[in-house]
Amino acid sequence: MKIVICYFSGTGNTQRVAQQFSESFAQLGNEVQTFSIEGMTLCKSLPDDILKQIADCDLFGIGYPVYAFNAPPIALQFAKRLPRSVSAKRTFVFNTSGEPLKLNNISSLKLRALLKRKRFVVSNEYHYCMPYNIMFRHSDEMAHKMWDTAQKLIPLDSKQIVDGQQHLLKRVFCGHFVAWVMRCEQWGGQLNGRMYKVSKECVHCNMCVNNCPTHNIRVTKKGKFRFGGKCLMCMRCAHLCPKNAMKIGLFNRWKVNGPYTFAQPKTDSEKQRYNKMLTNSYKKYFDEAEQRLKNN
Repeated sequence: MKIVICYFSGTGNTQRVAQQFSESFAQLGNEVQTFSIEGMTLCKSLPDDILKQIADCDLFGIGYPVYAFNAPPIALQFAKRLPRSVSAKRTFVFNTSGEPLKLNNISSLKLRALLKRKRFVVSNEYHYCMPYNIMFRHSDEMAHKMWDTAQKLIPLDSKQIVDGQQHLLKRVFCGHFVAWVMRCEQWGGQLNGRMYKVSKECVHCNMCVNNCPTHNIRVTKKGKFRFGGKCLMCMRCAHLCPKNAMKIGLFNRWKVNGPYTFAQPKTDSEKQRYNKMLTNSYKKYFDEAEQRLKNN
């Protein structure tokens, strides 16, 4: 089976999941091509080689990080530019977020509607918990546990897809309305992006400029940073800044700086505290994952 996986990843979590899917499908004897859609939506049309790969594949997959219980604009723009499939194209969707709340299940509603118009039929959908890059920093133990769980679940999900077993996430009450309301984060993020600033700790490595997925950051001839109105709130610039010099406007108190190692810590750190809703959600997520692994 020929499989094509396309994804967008803000700070690397979704990329890790996409690569794990690729490896799992390959181990099952399939031919897999994986592409980042970053930069594709900045062009007038999708690259011809990507379009050919998608047209010729037997199974198509698309992945994204959840932003305010929605798919990010860059993923929606990509879906809009997909050509209408000659015949129904079997498709699976996967996403990542920092919490296992059921509201994440509504994130694909608009994306799936766009895919349906192009005759990409979503038969499988999966959500994986990966550590936050905004709001608060997960402990090293939690980051490791999240990634370890995803690594164990994805091979099972890959086999489920290859075997033709349908799996769709359960919808929530008034999901379409909630998703529509939360979509305000997209234009809100663009406004907030204009408020970004760089502190005196900046060493002008230009990592933020060179890695912004929408080319929203530029440096003037005088060395001043300028931020436009195309911010996705992907947090890549703040998360990866080596000097923690990026100030992210109204959400600066929620900033998370520095990549996660995902390695098992050698020593236990102080136990991370969550509010009751998140504590219960994480417990249920890991308990369900453990039960599924035992059953397989």
